[in-house]
Amino acid sequence: MILLRRLLGDVLRRQRQRQGRTLREVSAAARVSLGYLSEVERGQKEASSELLSAICDALDVRMSEVMREVSDELSLAELAAMATLSEGELLRPVLEPVPLPAPGTDRANMSPKAAAMDVVAA
Repeated sequence: MILLRRLLGDVLRRQRQRQGRTLREVSAAARVSLGYLSEVERGQKEASSELLSAICDALDVRMSEVMREVSDELSLAELAAMATLSEGELLRPVLEPVPLPAPGTDRANMSPKAAAMDVVAA
């Protein structure tokens, strides 16, 4: 399972490390405990939107940039997960196909599924 908090923590850690800053420096600037920031970076704690905003401000990076990077990482993780599925799992239908009746068909002679689908299609 892909955990959003881990992806977010990885992105925040990379942002901090790119700047050559320590956890202590960023935690002080964000006014969050060093231990809690460490847990967020390791994906062990969920960051609230307020906390995320404070961390982004401390890192002088826009939250939208962080979230875009998280989104990119999530897309890659999903693709990697899909690549590990067997071919049979990828081709398995999600829904059972239900044939729709031709226009003007008497609903009394239709299966309950087909009648329901006909109502939805109308």
